[in-house]
Amino acid sequence: MFSGAASGAEAEFGAAAERHGIEEVNFTFEGHNDARSRGIRVLTHAELAKGDVSLGYVSRLMHRKYPDTPLFKKVLQSIWHQVNSGQEVYVVGRILEDGTVKGGTGWGAEFAKLCNKPLFVFDQDAGSWSQWNGEAWQSGPAPKISHPRFTGTGTRFLSDAGKAAIDDLFRRSFG
Repeated sequence: MFSGAASGAEAEFGAAAERHGIEEVNFTFEGHNDARSRGIRVLTHAELAKGDVSLGYVSRLMHRKYPDTPLFKKVLQSIWHQVNSGQEVYVVGRILEDGTVKGGTGWGAEFAKLCNKPLFVFDQDAGSWSQWNGEAWQSGPAPKISHPRFTGTGTRFLSDAGKAAIDDLFRRSFG
C-alpha cells in the first residue's frame, strides 16, 4: 500500500495495512510531520521534482486556489508519488458538487483520473463509496481492493465513518 503517513486518513490506511500484514510505503519529505513511522520513504529533492506540477494548473483543474508555499508544493509532489505507485486509488474525503474532491486530497483523486486508474472515494458526508467511471462519480457497492499495489490517501480530518470505511475496506479485501 502506498500512502503519505500524514495524520487522519493516511495514518488510518497505514494502521489497517499493518493489522492485515500488508507492506506499506509512506512517501514523505524533510520537514513533513509524519503520523506513522512504518514504511517511511523520504523523497529526495530530485524525486520530489518528478512530481512537480504547476499550482496554476492544479488550481484551474480543481476550481479553487491553493497556497503557493514550498510546503504545499512538496505535499502535492508526494501525492504524485503515492498515486503514481499504486494500480488503484482509495480516497477518504468529500466529493464536491463540481465533481472534485475537497482539499489537497483532491489533487490525488484528479491525478488518478488523469492516469485512468481505478478510483474510489468514500465521501464522509454522504457516508458511502463512489467510483469514478471515466466521466462521473457512480455510487455502487463498497469496493474491494483487487490490485497488489494500491494507494490509500485522504483527509486529515477523518471522521468515525471514514475510519470505519477504511477498516471495512481492508476486512472485505483481506479477511
